[in-house]
Order: sequence, then C-alpha cells, then structure tokens
Amino acid sequence: MINIGIVDDHSIVRTGLRQLLSDEVDLRVTGEASNGREALELARSGTVDVLLMDLSMPEQGGVDALLSIKARFPDLPVIILSGFPEQHYAVTLLKQGASSYLGKDCDPELIATAVRTVVRGRKFVTPAVAELLADQLGGGSDQAPHHSLSERELQVFLRLAQGETVGAIAQAMFLSVKTVSTYRSRVMDKLKLSSNSDLTYYALKNGLMQ
Repeated sequence: MINIGIVDDHSIVRTGLRQLLSDEVDLRVTGEASNGREALELARSGTVDVLLMDLSMPEQGGVDALLSIKARFPDLPVIILSGFPEQHYAVTLLKQGASSYLGKDCDPELIATAVRTVVRGRKFVTPAVAELLADQLGGGSDQAPHHSLSERELQVFLRLAQGETVGAIAQAMFLSVKTVSTYRSRVMDKLKLSSNSDLTYYALKNGLMQ
C-alpha cells in the first residue's frame, strides 16, 4: 500500500483527489496539508510515502516547500500538481528535486501512474515535459527570458511580481535584505526590465501568475 499526502490550499481539491485515489486498491491518502509549512510537518511525520503538492499556496508556497522538504528528506518523492502550464515551471522544479510535474487538467489516471512510478525512485515525466527537457539539453534559443532565472531568482521574481516588498521577501525566505536586492537586480538584468510594475506585467503576460 502506498501512503499519499495531499498538499493544496483548496479543500475541494483535496477532497476530489482523495476520492480519485480511493478508487485505486494500492493507494491511500494518509495525510493532508493546506500550505508549505504543513507539508513539511507532514513529511516530518513519516506517515507518507509520497507528497502530491500544489505550487501556488499561501504562507509558504510549493516552490519553497519543495526546497525545504528535499533538503531534509531527500528520499521522499514530491509530485507537483499545478494549475500553471508545464512550460513555465516543470524543468526548473524537476532540477530542484521534484519527482514529477503534472498539470491539474491532466488525465486522472496519470496521477496514479505517476505515484506508482516515483515511489520506485524514478522520475515521471509527461511527453510534453520530456520535450522541454530535450529542448533545454539541445540548447534551444527560443525560450522566454525567465527560463534563464535560477530557482532563487525565480522565487524572488514571483514575489515581487505579486507586490511583496524586498523586506517582506527577505523575512519570508530567511534572507538578508541585501541578498534579496541582489536577486532583484539580477532578475531585472536578465529580463531586461526596470521596475516592479514591469515585473508584474511580464508575469501576467507569460502566464506566471493566477
């Protein structure tokens, strides 16, 4: 029996996933969380074999949670189940330790297949993600500028785009204000932007904000 933890800030989504997975005889949901901090506690409890986690959540989102969980529990598989399109985050998060990245509009059976695959210590990628990985390995030059951001730069970029101040970001990410300011400068340079409002417009235009 594979024990699954569901992490999503919407109770209706957690309920739907729990009902979906209950149809599988070898899968069972043994824990739920509504944000990244609770996800870390769920991982720490030792009651789950895999986490099925949303990307966009309050308090601590899926990106921060993934980094925290993999730093402490590197062998615990984490499947990102997100409303954001695969092309925006999949490759980056797989590099950061995610075992799979699935869109919330995927075939339900794909979720069960991904769970069974990752608990065996393997990555599970869809054909679309495999193509993205191949393009990146091939050095494709037609990617949007934000694909060149490091994981930390991406985190800072998204928080700035959502209107957070440098001070608030520093506190949330446990970094100094100077460090966050440095990341902001790098983001501005790589994306060739000049203001926080430009960042917000860029994020909206490229589907990086919901």
